[in-house]
Amino acid sequence: MKYRIYIDEVGNPDLGSSENPNHRFLSLTGVILELDYVAQVVQPELETIKRRYFPYHPDEPVVLHRKEIVNARPPFEALLDPAVRAGFDADLLQRLEAWDYAVISVCLDKREHLNKYTEWHYEPYHYCLAALLERYSFFLNRRGVHGDVMAESRGGKADRKLKDSFHRLWKQGTDPVKPETFQRALSSRQLKVKPKANNIAGLQLADLLLTAA
Repeated sequence: MKYRIYIDEVGNPDLGSSENPNHRFLSLTGVILELDYVAQVVQPELETIKRRYFPYHPDEPVVLHRKEIVNARPPFEALLDPAVRAGFDADLLQRLEAWDYAVISVCLDKREHLNKYTEWHYEPYHYCLAALLERYSFFLNRRGVHGDVMAESRGGKADRKLKDSFHRLWKQGTDPVKPETFQRALSSRQLKVKPKANNIAGLQLADLLLTAA
């Protein structure tokens, strides 16, 4: 069995905005799924729900995004109808309760982070990623299985920095966790980075389950 953790975020990593109550926190949520289970169960069932409420052409699939769903923005304007909203919510919640997955969330108070580390501090996104992947590695090692990691793309330079940070983590470990722990658990030293527009079920699930800051 091979697993994958799909990672998405709430908030931004900018430490300069930490005094703003609306931007004080950064949260990363990872959803752990077995890959065959994604292909055989989660992806087809998720597409069935989307087609039921938001018919689309295969060349232009609907990609679930919580913010647009909550506000019934295109392509989710059908949710302005209370009956459609009730049906969609019920079907989605039923699947969220039935599917087999695990969730890890890490939330960083950026203001406290700055106050604690006055002269040196981790970049917030990478700090949260390290904490999340420590726990993911423990999850895999306890079960004697392997897995890889996929994060939602944040764009050119940010993606390159994130991939470099992941590789250092795999190679060097963290202060509390030895590199062997990561290397034993992770099946690849390379971080997979994909845009949510690729219609990846795991990334959409992570978006729906995000811990709001």
